[in-house]
Amino acid sequence: MARIDVRKTYKLYIGGAFPRSESGYSYEVLDAKGAFVANASLASRKDARDAVVAARKAFGGWSGRTAYNRGQVLYRIAEVMEDRRPQFVEAVKQGEGLTAARAGAVVDAAVDRLVWYAGWADKLAQVVGNANPVAGPFFNLSSPEPTGVVAVLAPQASSLLGLVSAVAPVIVSGNTAVVVSSFERPLPAVTFAEVLATSDVPGGVVNLLTGSASTLGPWLASHMDVNAIDLLGVAGLSGGAELATELEVAAADNLKRVRRAPAAEPDFTEAQGLEAMTAFLETKTVWHPMGV
Repeated sequence: MARIDVRKTYKLYIGGAFPRSESGYSYEVLDAKGAFVANASLASRKDARDAVVAARKAFGGWSGRTAYNRGQVLYRIAEVMEDRRPQFVEAVKQGEGLTAARAGAVVDAAVDRLVWYAGWADKLAQVVGNANPVAGPFFNLSSPEPTGVVAVLAPQASSLLGLVSAVAPVIVSGNTAVVVSSFERPLPAVTFAEVLATSDVPGGVVNLLTGSASTLGPWLASHMDVNAIDLLGVAGLSGGAELATELEVAAADNLKRVRRAPAAEPDFTEAQGLEAMTAFLETKTVWHPMGV
């Protein structure tokens, strides 16, 4: 007797739990050849609101951790990803249409990128902070602080390496994130959510929604409790330039920090710089009298 495949319906990841979409809707996920692979929940505005609430609740505890500890947590994510490497390779193969060897190289690069950002956790303040020379008997010190809740529209084509390259710099500096995954290639993202749930990441630090960035993006951009938005994934959408302008206008209502959409999706295999981390940092300057 032939065995019937057990098809999976992937849920959202909000507040450390895996709820179904409030809308009750899901959509079909197809592989690069057009064959059915699984179902993914279609996130609604209500799901996005719940994700923002969870991210705000987690922000105080996460930003209050030592930078060294945040680096340890990111390194733990890399460890769990390495353990689940075959599953990630298969998800990347299906979504991006790569050979096993090329998909393996993508997964290795994603793990290495997490390790790279983990190493920056306790070094960033020394690099972007400063002791400023002033005319007077004062110490003047500038130090970086996280912005808050960051909405991330993940890259559409680079469904794993692009996702990691967008999320890691946001959380390593103490922010919390609401992430909208690639619509057509969500499987690496939902697998990444399962890794987050089984590593040391506190619930709510990363919240992952599967669905349309064109639908969820405008709402997240105008949400008054979202402090910043990363438009990286808009570059891969039809009508992306118009959508990017719309989101930037919506973000101006509460003076969000905006990481603007590139003209085309970047090559994430290239080395990363500090810009992805510093885009979501504030600078606090403290004056202190000498001798006191």
